[in-house]
Amino acid sequence: MRGIMYCIMLLGITVAAGCAGAHRSDPIIDPAGVDMGRYKNDLAQCEQIAQQVEQKAGAGAVGGAIVGGLVGAVIGDSGTVKRSAGAGAILGGARGTAATHQEKGLVVKNCLRNRGYRVLN
Repeated sequence: MRGIMYCIMLLGITVAAGCAGAHRSDPIIDPAGVDMGRYKNDLAQCEQIAQQVEQKAGAGAVGGAIVGGLVGAVIGDSGTVKRSAGAGAILGGARGTAATHQEKGLVVKNCLRNRGYRVLN
């Protein structure tokens, strides 16, 4: 049982570390006929708009802790519940952070499309 908990915790740490190094992909546009000075201003404004995306990492961490705690309660004692909740919080928080970054990138790309740019990615 302990081995399973260590594997879950190791997986959570690995996922969290991977997400910490992840960054959103910058939009790739077709530069034909584009005033690059205007594009840089529009990109900055779209990135500022994307900051409005609600941070989902906190909600993911809470949900993960609840699920982890329930799993721990089923398979072990109070120590297992605490470890399971912690591992669930790590996994849920990492997943929420990744979703937030992805959604911000989507907002930037949609914003640029609405301003007339041909976004290729």
